[in-house]
Amino acid sequence: MVQDVAVKYKATHSDSYNLVNQAQEGISVNAFFDLIEVSGLSNQELSNLLDVSFKTIQRYQKEDKNLSALNSEQLLKMITLYQKAEEVFGEISSFDRWLRKPSHGLGGQHPLKLMQTPGGTDLIYDELMRIEFGAFA
Repeated sequence: MVQDVAVKYKATHSDSYNLVNQAQEGISVNAFFDLIEVSGLSNQELSNLLDVSFKTIQRYQKEDKNLSALNSEQLLKMITLYQKAEEVFGEISSFDRWLRKPSHGLGGQHPLKLMQTPGGTDLIYDELMRIEFGAFA
């Protein structure tokens, strides 16, 4: 369940300061694999979103290395995004389908492509909030 992953990495959307501090220290590469487990994304999709080869991720895991600050922030934001998605959609498989289709509220873009940056992840989160409250853009 996404909530368990969010608790494990202390990822909360409401505490940006803590999220950034945690990202600056770098989070365990295990967060990558935990997100894979709950998200519906493939290893290749997530590594592409992070702009890191899956081979590098595997090496980090073998060496017990933390991710960079940027990748840590991006993963933490994705965890909070999936947490909100589970609240809004009820199940991650529905959110996964939504991610792969053009979204009117996001300028006709595929939300999954926006997840390549922390700012894009924020836009998707904002769109989920609009969907939750019935305010479709």
